[in-house]
Amino acid sequence: MPEIVWDATLYDKQHHFVSDYGADVLQWLAPKAHEHILDVGCGTGQLAAQIAESGATVLGTDASAEMVTNAKKAYPNLNFEVIDGTKLPYHENFDAIFSNATFHWIEDQNALADGLFKSLKHGGRLVAEFGGKGNVKSITDAISAAAEQLDLADKIATNFWFFPSISTYTTLLESKGFEVEQAWLFDRPTKLIGDDGMYTWINQFAQHALKNLDETQAESIKNLAVEILKPNCFTNAEWVADYRRLRVKAIKK
Repeated sequence: MPEIVWDATLYDKQHHFVSDYGADVLQWLAPKAHEHILDVGCGTGQLAAQIAESGATVLGTDASAEMVTNAKKAYPNLNFEVIDGTKLPYHENFDAIFSNATFHWIEDQNALADGLFKSLKHGGRLVAEFGGKGNVKSITDAISAAAEQLDLADKIATNFWFFPSISTYTTLLESKGFEVEQAWLFDRPTKLIGDDGMYTWINQFAQHALKNLDETQAESIKNLAVEILKPNCFTNAEWVADYRRLRVKAIKK
């Protein structure tokens, strides 16, 4: 996962749509009482808490210590641990694994998929949703265009997310021994909160693209990217991000 400092409070306040949309993915998970379920990339714990309402026993893990600290404060009766998704230490412990808006942050997809497979019991299921092919392309294109206009293109990072196609990701899972039951790539235009919603989104989620810049350079790129995006992404006084999500359900055979 790229170096990124998560502001868990801002995440909940400004970008709660991440967990709000994730609630829809729980229909594919269909958790049951007495199941043991792992939530990989649990964030501040909202979806883990919803899973627990089914009567399942849930363990939430996240690479961010700040996210886990906030999750423990919000849901003291649930279990949360700071664990990198590529270093899952489990062996056939779980009936199901759930993940929302996490896998696209992880660079070592082979290690992640190996850990997911190893962590599941035989017959266990994986249900995950994350950024798919073409996700936030308008935003990444605007950042690149802004950097080009400011003669800073050689200083920005452009390969920091994993946004796969259906075929790329299902092939990966199948190579590890999973049987993919469902895979869905779809558009999800997502409203951002406030007049500065796009700037705040870039500041929260794309900060690693600008890690090689000084503060003045980074601010110049962010502000110019927002201006580039405004004609097409700011309508009726609202910012909209061009999200595309990939949702999958796979079984450990």
